[in-house]
Parts: sequence; structure tokens; C-alpha cells
Amino acid sequence: MHKLTKGIAALALAATAAMGFAGQGSAQTPPNVLVVGQIAEPQSLDPHTVTAANDFRILVNLYDGLVRNKPGTLEIEPSLSTDWTISEDGLTYTFNLREGVKFQDGTDFNAEAVKFNFDRMLHEDDPYHDTGPFPLAFFFSAITDVAVIDDLTVRFTLNEPYAPFMSNLASPTGLIISPEAVKQYGKDVGRNPVGTGAFKFEEWQSNARVVVSRNDDYWDGAPPLEAVVFRPITDANTRVAEMLSGGIDVLLETPPDTVATFKDDSKFKVVEAAGPHLWFLILNMKEGPFADVRVRQAANYAINKQSLVDNVLQGTADVAAGPTPPAFNWAYNDDLSPYPYDPDKARQLIKDAGAEGADVTFYVTQGGSGMLDPIPMGTAIQADLNAVGLNVKIETYEWNTFLGKVNPGLEGKADMAEMAWMTSDPDTLPFLALRTEAWPDKGGFNSGYYSNPEVDALLDKARTETDQAERARLYKEMQAIVYEDAPWLFVANWKQNAVTTSAVGNFELQPDFSLVLRDVTKN
Repeated sequence: MHKLTKGIAALALAATAAMGFAGQGSAQTPPNVLVVGQIAEPQSLDPHTVTAANDFRILVNLYDGLVRNKPGTLEIEPSLSTDWTISEDGLTYTFNLREGVKFQDGTDFNAEAVKFNFDRMLHEDDPYHDTGPFPLAFFFSAITDVAVIDDLTVRFTLNEPYAPFMSNLASPTGLIISPEAVKQYGKDVGRNPVGTGAFKFEEWQSNARVVVSRNDDYWDGAPPLEAVVFRPITDANTRVAEMLSGGIDVLLETPPDTVATFKDDSKFKVVEAAGPHLWFLILNMKEGPFADVRVRQAANYAINKQSLVDNVLQGTADVAAGPTPPAFNWAYNDDLSPYPYDPDKARQLIKDAGAEGADVTFYVTQGGSGMLDPIPMGTAIQADLNAVGLNVKIETYEWNTFLGKVNPGLEGKADMAEMAWMTSDPDTLPFLALRTEAWPDKGGFNSGYYSNPEVDALLDKARTETDQAERARLYKEMQAIVYEDAPWLFVANWKQNAVTTSAVGNFELQPDFSLVLRDVTKN
């Protein structure tokens, strides 16, 4: 762990003081230190071991990848690489690396470091593979070899053409961690992160704050901010109260019913951006009432999603029509319309399935990555399902506890669970959460055990298809099948938002839902 400098220590103490007095009246965060109200405690600061956007928002400031998304877009631009070439057969990617870059522990970034990162994730016989698990190593499963050509050249060889490869390299799972830090800390490297990013790690006080400080040697120019304090504030109303009283500078995932309040106050700025997001319910298809497709379809008819979007989410989302967000406009099947609100049809389907009065255990989270007012949403969904003849019981959990229950699968535990995904490629969510090979016991996130051979084949073909028009056709066909099978209850696509104080400048939300702070200022 880095030792706190006296200056950063004083800033962290000042931030803590502001936190302590925020509830008692107007407070003020320290000069040139950005205090961010996070939605939950991070699980880890090792980029290869986590899956939540909440953690990614910190990680993208500590680490860099070979490439990154151009600000405000999903377009790829250089980062730790300066340029690259792709072979005509789509099987070889060769990257020229940026010269003179060092990790924050003083060690060199080079081709050996790149190879170390990917070998660690992908090879069970690698000596550092036991520092995982690496749940999103799926992103790079097509890699058969990472070769060091020279100190500043690295070559990836794939077993087949893989269309999402570059977008996955730009994702947080593609961030590069210091090999020496992994060797020194082992499994504890997630509490002692070392990257090449605009900010370097200072401290992590559990359930209180993560502090990062300016990396004066950053290859892309030192950021304006002296430090950033990430505060976990799970309760949305508490985050709002902290923002109003001056305890934080940035409020993430603003409760919909308070957005108008901040828009009408000149002391604050509301920032909004569309992105590829899906809020849905995983339905347990292995056992219980949702093993019957009629009951799954009934659930989709039973929920008044437009009311949820208009009244609970206050217009900050649109009703979802299927598993692919419309932000992927080239791959989105706009022939599909959202399941209409039809409680009578839902009741008939439930009756036909012999599921009247069936008990349903529903996992709801207190808050988490892109979860969109999960408790009020869960309560409203419970009421709509009860109204058509199901008996829904809610169990509520803190975010990381919730993930620990849902990700290993719902069998023997629950019938449905809230979930939200933000992705940068239309391959990611269905490939990791809808394929048969993505069942939890196979290492994926298909927690409801959906299985359809046609969907499996379409997804396998789409990710190796290099012609975008054909790839789009395959995704659209997949969406139509999943729509009918209804393995999920498709609810909403979020238009993400955040609030900053008027003192914060150059703050921008990204379509990939990351929180890039390298150009942010605070007056």
C-alpha cells in the first residue's frame, strides 16, 4: 500500500470532517479534492476480479488498458498502445506500446507486463492464476497466445475471428495491473492496487472511503485534481442529503424523484447520458413456477412497466423490449415491442399453467450498479405480480451480499432476482448471461439456467462474424427468440445521470458507464 503523504492525509481528514458535519448543516469538501458519492462499497480494486460498474468507476482512474473508449463515445482510441495492426484473417492483433510508461510502483510497463496480465487471467497453470477468480475472463477466451515480440511490441493470437475483441480490451477487464504488485500482494492486490492511471491509490477505509491522489508522472498529463475520495453511501436518500448539505461533490445514480430539485438549483449541475443499459429480472427456469414459459410470459404481461418508468423512475428510463439495449442501434431489433401491460392475459396464462397462488421468492438489492431505485421498483413489481395470482415474497440484501447470492445461481434459493448490466458491445450480456455454457457451474452469469440451442448457435456465430450487417442480423434473430422464451422480465433501459456541484468542471458521463476523472476540475 502507498503511504499517505502528509498533504493527502490532511485532505482525507478534511474530507472526513466534511462528512461528519454534513448532516448538521452546510459543509464544504476540501479544495481541489473531489468527493464522489458511490452507491456501494467496492468489492475489490483488482480490475480482473470484479464485475460491477460501481468498482469499475474507481478502477478506470487507477489503471489504463492497451486501448480505451474515446470520451463520449464507444469508439476505440489508443491508450497504453500507440497503434496496432490486425491480420487479414482476423486472428492476429499486434500492438505497439507507448514508450517510457511506468507503473505507480516505479516498475516498467512493457510487453512482458501485458503478457503477464492476460496469462494470469487465462491459464490455470499460471503461477498467479490463484489470485483470482476472474469472472470476466470470458471476454478474452478466444486468445490462444500472447507473445512478446520485443519490449514495446506484443502480439495476440486468437483461435477464431472475434468481433468484440477491441471493445473488450477497452473494458475495465482489459486494464493492466502491475505484475510486481500481483507478485507482492497475491490475492490481496485488490486492496493494494497499482496501475499506470491518472490517479494512484492511497488508502481504503472499509465502509468509509477509497482515496486516490494525482499521478504527477501520468503519461497523458497529470490531472488537475489533487485527489479523489470515493465514499460508499448505499442509501439513495442519504446520498441526496449529503449532496444538499455539502458532504460530496458528485452524486451518482440520482434518485429520479430528486432530479428536478437539483435542476432547479443553480448550485448544482445535472449531467445525463444515454448508454447501453438493461434493468431486468432473472427468472429461475430450473425449478419453481418460472420453469413454465407461460408463467414467464405472464410475468412480463403482468408488470406495468410504463408506470414504473413514469412514476417510480420519473422518466429517467425507457421501457425495455428485450435483452439488447437500443443504444446498440446497429444490432437492436426494433421490430420487437415491449410486452404490453395486460393483467388479464397474465392471469389466464398463470391459470393455464396451473400456477395460481404459487409462492415466489424475489431477491431485491438495497442498491448497486445501475439498479434504478431497486427497493421501490421491487415493491411495485411485487404488487403487480400478486395482483395476477402469484404470492411474491421479497428478500432484500446489501449489494455485494446480493451478488454473492445471485451470481452462483438461483437454484434452491429464489425464483427471481433484480439485475442490471451496462455493456460496451451487444455480445457481452447475452454471451455471459444467456448461453447454456454460461450457467453458473460453468463459470458464467446465467443465474436462471436459460438454455436454447438456437440462441447458443446464434451467439457463437455472431461473435466470430466480421461483417457487421450479418452480425446484426444474427443478434436480431437472437433477440426475437429470447423475447418469446422470456427467461427474464424485461423492464427498463436507463438514461444514466449524475449531479455535481457548480464548482466541478469538465465532468462527463460516458456511454460505457465508466467515471473518467482525468480531466475533471474543481474550483
